[in-house]
Amino acid sequence: MAIPADASLDKTREILRARLKGIIPDFEIDYKAELAWKINRLKHERGAVILGHNYMEPALFYSIPDYVGDSLELARKAAETNCDPIVFCGVRFMAETAKILNPDKTVLLPSKEAGCSLAAAITADDVRRLKELFPGAPVVSYVNTYADVKAESDYCCTSSNAARLVKSIDADLIIFLPDEYLAKNVAAETGRKIWIFGPEDLESESIVYPDDVSMIGWAGRCEVHEQFTVEDVTSVRKQFPKVEVLAHPECRPEVVEAADFSQSTSRMIQHVKESTAPHFLLLTECSMGDNIIAENPDKDILRLCSVRCPHMNQITLEDTLEALEKNQVEIDVPEPIRTRAKQALERMLSVS
Repeated sequence: MAIPADASLDKTREILRARLKGIIPDFEIDYKAELAWKINRLKHERGAVILGHNYMEPALFYSIPDYVGDSLELARKAAETNCDPIVFCGVRFMAETAKILNPDKTVLLPSKEAGCSLAAAITADDVRRLKELFPGAPVVSYVNTYADVKAESDYCCTSSNAARLVKSIDADLIIFLPDEYLAKNVAAETGRKIWIFGPEDLESESIVYPDDVSMIGWAGRCEVHEQFTVEDVTSVRKQFPKVEVLAHPECRPEVVEAADFSQSTSRMIQHVKESTAPHFLLLTECSMGDNIIAENPDKDILRLCSVRCPHMNQITLEDTLEALEKNQVEIDVPEPIRTRAKQALERMLSVS
C-alpha cells in the first residue's frame, strides 16, 4: 500500500489526492502528504518495514504501510520479514506480537498510549487462576491480549480463525479469553455451551456451573464494537431494505445474528469488493469504513459509524515519523514470556 519511496513530494500529494478525494479535505491531504513523503524516504534509508492495521486513518493507511491487514495477516508478515526495524502502526499487543516473532529485530510502536480496552480486560494472574479452577482445560487467547497472557495460553487465535481453531481442539472444556462476545459467537458456531467468568468470580469461594458447559469465557469487551446494537441494524434496514450488514465478530451475538455477514476486518473488506449489494453497513471501527470507501468509490457504504477506536487513533503520521527518527517507542518482551507466548502464536499460525 505504501507510496514508492522514490516518489517526489508532488507525486506523493498527487497519489493521496486521487485515493482520498471526498474522504478528507485537500488541505489536510497536502499537510499529511509531506509527512508521508518524509516517512517513506527515511523508511527506505533505514531498511525498515511498516505494518498498518486496517483501523489506521486513511491518510496513513494509503501512504506509508508496506503491508496492511488484520491481526492475523500482519502477524504473518511480521514472522516473514527480513527488515529491521519493524514499525507497527497498530496497538501495543500487535507490536508485542511482532517482537515475540522477531526477538532479534527492533520493533517500534509510534505511540506509547496505543493500548487496547480488550487486552487490558484480563491479566496473566487471571489466567493462572482460571487454570487452577479448571485444571487440564486448554486455554485459547484472542490475539488481542498482552504477551504475558499469551504466555499463559496454549493457543492464540484471531477473529478469522477462532472457530476453526476451537473445532480442532479435542477437549470437553475450553477456556476462551478475553472477549465475551467473540467467545459467545464462537460457542454458537462450534456447538459449545458457554459460561462467562469475570474477575469477581475468581474471588468466590464456591463456584458451581452446569455440567454441560464446554467453554469458559471471560467478561472482556471491545469498547468500540460493544456500542453497536440491533436497533442500529433494524433502523438502517427500514431506510435501505436491500442493505447488506457486515458485523465484526466482537459485536454482541444478537447484532451478529441480525447481520448478513460476520468475519474479520480483512474478510469484511474482501466481501465488500466481491458483493453486488446496492448498499453496505459496516459495524466496526469507522476509519476502516473510510478506507473501504476510498478503495471502492463505486460502492454505497452507509456512514452510520461514528465510533473511532481511541487507541488506534493514537497512531499518527507525526508520531510515526518521530518513531523512525528517534527509535521510539521500542517494544521489549522478556525472554521467558516471549518463548512461551511464541508457542501459542505459532499454533495460531499453523492452524491458519
